[in-house]
Amino acid sequence: MKKSTTPYLWGPEADFLVIGSGIAGLRAAIELSQHGHVLIITKGSRRQSNSMYAQGGVAVALSEEDDVNLHFEDTIKAGHQLGREDAARALVEEGPSRIQELIAWGTQFDKVDGKYAFAKEGAHSRDRVLRAQGDATGHEMIRVLLERARTQKNIQWFDHHFTMDLLVVDGHCCGAIVVNEATGHLQVLPARAVIMTTGGAGQVYARTTNPPNATGDGFAMAYRAGAILEDMEFVQFHPTSLYLQSSPPFLLSEAMRGEGGLLRNRKGELFMLGYHPAAELAPRDIVARAIWSEMSASRSRHVYLDVTHLGSAFIKKRFPTIYQTCLRADIDITEEWIPVSPSAHYFMGGIKAGIDGQTTLPGLLVAGEAACNGVHGANRLASNSLLEGLVFGVRAAKSATTFSPTISPKDSQRIVSQLDSGPRQSLEDAEKLRNSLRRLMWAQVGLVRTGDSLIRALAKISAWEPQVEGFFQTRSDLEVKNMLQVARCITEAALWRENSLGAHYREDFPGTKGSAWKVHSQIQCPESDRRQPLQHLKIV
Repeated sequence: MKKSTTPYLWGPEADFLVIGSGIAGLRAAIELSQHGHVLIITKGSRRQSNSMYAQGGVAVALSEEDDVNLHFEDTIKAGHQLGREDAARALVEEGPSRIQELIAWGTQFDKVDGKYAFAKEGAHSRDRVLRAQGDATGHEMIRVLLERARTQKNIQWFDHHFTMDLLVVDGHCCGAIVVNEATGHLQVLPARAVIMTTGGAGQVYARTTNPPNATGDGFAMAYRAGAILEDMEFVQFHPTSLYLQSSPPFLLSEAMRGEGGLLRNRKGELFMLGYHPAAELAPRDIVARAIWSEMSASRSRHVYLDVTHLGSAFIKKRFPTIYQTCLRADIDITEEWIPVSPSAHYFMGGIKAGIDGQTTLPGLLVAGEAACNGVHGANRLASNSLLEGLVFGVRAAKSATTFSPTISPKDSQRIVSQLDSGPRQSLEDAEKLRNSLRRLMWAQVGLVRTGDSLIRALAKISAWEPQVEGFFQTRSDLEVKNMLQVARCITEAALWRENSLGAHYREDFPGTKGSAWKVHSQIQCPESDRRQPLQHLKIV
């Protein structure tokens, strides 16, 4: 390993740190800007979030035929009764006002004949999914939130800064330690409270709909700081991503099946009615495993999604992004069936949190996909994620304002000196380890799991872990370290849950097991392995 040393810099100081710039992070920052100075930290560009790529829409009970009680029931049912009712209530009851707020700020949701167009997706009992630009809902919502954030004088941006670890002083999260991706400078950023909105970890898997930056950094940082991770075994695999042998997966929205798209196997046969009475509109976990079963039976790497019967004009207007993307891959979805297969998509598990974003580490709040507040249970209801980011981003922000302790300025040099741990290291081949891990997780800890496959995965992860011991400061190395830690947490939780529920399917335990399914898995880093917190510094 190559070694070098880099000193730490102090500041800038802020009242609140928001790590991540997706829906949850932006909405939290806007709320916090009314209460103090906010610093938003993003690795790469502020536009590189999962939220930006969300296609299908945002579920909200706003139509005349819908109400919040129906949305609540659908959310709990899709989560296989493992969701927390208080979280689901907060989501559906506060969701309409959060969406109306976005509309007032300039969000342009699609309309038909002057009224908002509500679509139906899998496991929804009503048409309640709002969309924008056909299939670019996340992009439109992020556009408006970014514009709103720019108008807030109390918000400062730290783009292209990778958050390495949380700053923990006497059991309180009091900031974060970041590295400037361009210069390599290390900075200590103190704050009253930190809100983690770093999204999920789809890149842990070889096939994923997530962008390259979804490497589970928030999960890993919180874990190393001693916060509890919960329900990490529940990884949602989206049923339909574009399958091209030499290209990364591309998400094909749930809305395509909501509008009447049909799934066909290698022989061209419709098969979903054989798995669930709702056929293509069954919950995502059921559709994904049905596709997996058909692929296994035919020894094929994909099935087909057929939307040709919907008509060329409708397809081009309703799904313009998907149409153009497939066309660039030489697939005209108005005339041809689309090859699709499941891909890792969304984490129901994450950093354990209450409905106000509070974690088990004082001073650390969490919102969005990085959080496990129980709203999704064992399987997320389609299009609830964007609404979750809005509702719980605001809730976490309000909680953050209750934290008053800050680090005394005179302690800054002591903190910097304690953090200076000597030589920095670098991985010799980070990309090789990253790719090997992703292949392992897809093959052994994917959509269908067994005890034997999980044990094999843990053994391999254990063999790789010595490579990431030590102190790293480049984005590529830190991402691999985080991915490896998150992979272990997923695998250990999946091995612990000896039943099948929602997105977690054990082939050796295909059913639930008495009342044991009602419990939640929890993982916490042993004290001896945690990043050593700073001790005995004055908190004022």
